[in-house]
Parts: sequence; structure tokens; C-alpha cells
Amino acid sequence: MSNNYDFSVLKDDDSGDHDQDNSSPKDGEKEKNEEEEKDSNTTKRKVAVPGAGEHPLQYNYTFWYSRRTPGRPTSTQSYEQNIKQIGSFASVEQFWRFYSHMIRPGDLTGHSDFHLFKEGIKPMWEDDANKSGGKWIIRLRKGLASRCWENLILAMLGEQFMVGEEICGAVVSVRFQEDIISIWNKTASDQATTARIRDTLRRVLNLPPNTIMEYKTHTDSIK
Repeated sequence: MSNNYDFSVLKDDDSGDHDQDNSSPKDGEKEKNEEEEKDSNTTKRKVAVPGAGEHPLQYNYTFWYSRRTPGRPTSTQSYEQNIKQIGSFASVEQFWRFYSHMIRPGDLTGHSDFHLFKEGIKPMWEDDANKSGGKWIIRLRKGLASRCWENLILAMLGEQFMVGEEICGAVVSVRFQEDIISIWNKTASDQATTARIRDTLRRVLNLPPNTIMEYKTHTDSIK
């Protein structure tokens, strides 16, 4: 697969480092992230910047996590309260630092979602960047979510979709019977863009030929 070489190189480095690394710096990082999360509701977050010698990404991104109790009706307000910001990153190295600590989607339980959106865009239909947009939805049988999510977000960070500024973010939703991944773009009415995103998804996810892909505008989802 032709993902940006930096990612694969760094992944190998990172996985080799785990044993030596486990104690000191990572623990401090966790505490820092928790403190940042406490602040996130009250203060404006600092914009993430690449560290010295790191490989900058074209855009900064933010990881979010949400979980809800099934059967409970969700309003926009309750959804916004349920969604937690994990942290933002600006370089390939910072991405792997977050990602290596996160549970893989296939190991999440219940009704949970991971969201990875460009910094400054909330993973909500109402956000200005999303309100005229839509998303490609792919329903996966159990067991595929972790691999597909990793391939999807690496393609997004590595600018594989080639649709300019159209991509807003991606979501993986863990449900009881199936898992769902989606990628959100800004302009639902731009058919050339949505077709290109669909074709890139098929390629980077290496989907079985019979996989059903559905495009939904956010205005349809709101109804």
C-alpha cells in the first residue's frame, strides 16, 4: 500500500520502543493530557505545533471519543456533553504518540466512537465546516474495524484523498452487531469530490467487492 513512507517507518520505530519507554515519559504525558482535558472546556486550547525535527502534517488534527447509553434519546446538547477531546497533534510523531496509547476500535465495548477531525472542526453536523457536507458510510462485519480505521486515518493524514480542503474528518462507530466507519467532507453537492473519496476509500481499505457504501448528507441525517 502506498501510504506516506514516514508513517510506516515511524510505526516500526515506535513499536520497537515500547519496552524501554513504558514508564517515565509516557506517564507524564498521560497526566498532561488529563490536565489539558480538564482545561478544554474552560480555556482556549493552544494550537498544536510540530516538535523540532518532526515531520509536520499538512493539517493539525484532534482525536475525540464519545460513548452513550443505547436506548437513551440523544439531543445535540447531550451529544456535545458526551464527546471528549483526547488531544491535538501537528506531526507524524505526535500522532503515533497518541495512537499507540489508544485502544483499538475492535477492542472497544458498547456504543463507542472515535473521531479524528481537523483541528478547529467539531465532529458534529452543526459545525460550520460540516453543515453543507456529508459522509461516506461503510458498515463492517465485526473484526474489521481496527484495520480499516488505521488504514483510513493514515490515508487521511497522508493526504491520499487528493480533494484539496474537502476532508473534515473520520469516525469509527462500534456497535453491538457491526462497526461503521465514515469519512466526512465539506461539500455534499460536489459529486466529483464525493466520487473521488469513494474510489480512494475502496483502494486504501481494500474492501471486499460486495461492501455496501452509502453517501449521506448531514441534512438527511438530521431529519
